[in-house]
Amino acid sequence: MFGPLGMPEIIMIFIVGLLLFGPRKMPQLGRSIGRALGEFRRASNEFKRTVEDEVAAEEIRSVEEDLREIKDAGVDAVKSTLDAAAVAEEPEVPTEKSDP
Repeated sequence: MFGPLGMPEIIMIFIVGLLLFGPRKMPQLGRSIGRALGEFRRASNEFKRTVEDEVAAEEIRSVEEDLREIKDAGVDAVKSTLDAAAVAEEPEVPTEKSDP
């Protein structure tokens, strides 16, 4: 129920709290502790969500960079193939010899 705390431990904490703070302050103290725990839980969830979003964004950036590299490599390969084909298909232009 409360993690490693059993019922005897919880009763002992309650009795010590009654002795230290008195019965009139206990409800107020309980509400304050509850609010603090709720705020801590919300803050930790927000931090966790922020970290997860940043990790996901970094993964997306990495994939985009990989895709750009693949695209650039593909474009370079096509250009070199086209250049090689153009050079192979160029007809030789006879050079004119001048007669002296």
